[in-house]
Amino acid sequence: MLQSSPVPTNKETEVSTAAFDTLKFVQRLELAGIAREQAIALAEAQKESLSGLSDEQLATKSDIHDIRLKLVEHDGQFTLLKWMMGLLVAGVLSLVLKAFLP
Repeated sequence: MLQSSPVPTNKETEVSTAAFDTLKFVQRLELAGIAREQAIALAEAQKESLSGLSDEQLATKSDIHDIRLKLVEHDGQFTLLKWMMGLLVAGVLSLVLKAFLP
């Protein structure tokens, strides 16, 4: 009943998650003073909740790499927008100063 149970992996999406060791989990809970029956129930509940994760909910290394590339690409666009906004604010400020100062 108590055994290591790895979360299934999907080689197509390169998902590789860590195994959940229910025996070790139960032993730690017992050392903390929790009754064996409760520790086993907690281990089973934890195992079920971890197995409920779907591959769509987990980010792969390639997903993170793609996001980093997009952030680098957008960083240049944000830099350009910052300069454009700065020039726009400077232009408006110069017009306001020209209108109100002699």
